[in-house]
Amino acid sequence: MLQLDFILTYAIGATLAAASARQIEKEDNPFNNRYYIYLLIFLSCLYVPFTIYFLWKFPHWQTMQVAAGHEEIPAWLVILFAATNITQGILGYWISFKLTRKKRYYVVHLNWMAAWIVFWFMLVCGWDGTGWQRLLYDPTMFNGELWAPGKYMGIDYLKSNVFLSLVVMGIFLSPPFIYALITWTREGLRSDASVSPEDIPGAAKTATLVLGTIFGLCLGLAILASLLVMRIGEAFDSMWIGYLSGIPIFLFLSYYILFKRRMPFYIIARQLFIKEP
Repeated sequence: MLQLDFILTYAIGATLAAASARQIEKEDNPFNNRYYIYLLIFLSCLYVPFTIYFLWKFPHWQTMQVAAGHEEIPAWLVILFAATNITQGILGYWISFKLTRKKRYYVVHLNWMAAWIVFWFMLVCGWDGTGWQRLLYDPTMFNGELWAPGKYMGIDYLKSNVFLSLVVMGIFLSPPFIYALITWTREGLRSDASVSPEDIPGAAKTATLVLGTIFGLCLGLAILASLLVMRIGEAFDSMWIGYLSGIPIFLFLSYYILFKRRMPFYIIARQLFIKEP
């Protein structure tokens, strides 16, 4: 979606950089290697064209039901949308690159995990607690009837034009993304003489660890954070209070329960980087 894709592309850049951490840490120039070029081609030749297609085909949905049609989307915003879908991916990659130079492999993985949580949180909660409703409504299934609070399709969304288009998008984007995750992670571990070959995860395990974290754990945490924010917001009749109090509570609890070293997310990440200096 237009308001969220810059977070998503940041997450994509950070995820692919983490997969190639041991390789790119040896590079003097972060933007002169095959891993960066692969990311750039992936974003510019595959991801961005699909997002522009969605903006043209489903302007209501792609703007989180804010725009009633193309006429309400200024041309400069379309340009900014396309550009940031590349620049933010580069930013996610570059920040991870800087962290790899310090060999802080766990923090490199935390970078993409956090980005995916933020993306899912904004998708589920939105700015007013209705993000999930906006997501699950396709006006093209209702003769262009615009979204209003309380409207959503539920399970019928799986038969919507938007969802079927997302499936097609996934068919094109998933293979190169998953290929890079698996190949680069295993390649980097094999290049490290201090890593035992027996400790290197197989292709299926590597894909399961990353994708399971993205679409399972990160999404689940985002839903819990959204519920916390929305419940506090409802109690005080203010989403601002919900955000300002719910997010700090979530961050404090999740850090000490899930993200500190030797906690669940560290255990998952360590299976991908094996060891740090």
